[in-house]
Amino acid sequence: MILSVMRLLLIEDDPQLLRSLTMGLREENYAVDTAVDGTDGLAKASSAEYDCVILDGMLPGLDGWEVLERLRPDHKVPVLMLTARDGVPDRIRGLDAGADDYLTKPFDFDELLARLRALIRRTTGQTSCRIEAGDVVLDTAARTVTNAGEDIPLTAREYALVEYLMLRRGVVVSRSELYDHLFDEDDDTLSNLLDVHVSNVRKKLGHAFISTRRGHGYCIE
Repeated sequence: MILSVMRLLLIEDDPQLLRSLTMGLREENYAVDTAVDGTDGLAKASSAEYDCVILDGMLPGLDGWEVLERLRPDHKVPVLMLTARDGVPDRIRGLDAGADDYLTKPFDFDELLARLRALIRRTTGQTSCRIEAGDVVLDTAARTVTNAGEDIPLTAREYALVEYLMLRRGVVVSRSELYDHLFDEDDDTLSNLLDVHVSNVRKKLGHAFISTRRGHGYCIE
């Protein structure tokens, strides 16, 4: 199974949970930035591009609900609240403050992953896990790519590139946006790394599959 690379921000003050979640998400090939308090989390969420923010409710500095209230409505990044406070008033407060989903601790990691996939899919206007571009079909749930019915083996980064562009089919995506979403703050990236991934995808799916708009970025028609 090929796994996704999307960029997440995890705001959590429990050191053990922060460490285990970061490790687990990176093993699933998510790019993960972290913050241990609400003030730093709000600053990062406001200044960088993320596919989803995982936000603890009880945080030092600003709590999760305050972070949400200050983040909205200027930033539309999907937010999944992850908190031990499972009372109905707490859930209502989080949803009314702008949370897109709410998961209480303790939680199942596979459910967290499924909720992340659903949030990211809905944010890009996709109602189905299957996205088609000509003969190419991407299945975001199975993490597979086929071309004319044939399974195409892609690395995690190649799959992430295809997924990101297909979720935004017809839209020109800049190089800087792709770097922002495919790599986290700890990655030591090379300036030509994106070109290498694009070239490899074209070798596997056809040169015309990804269009280059010089000076603007890349696009899947």
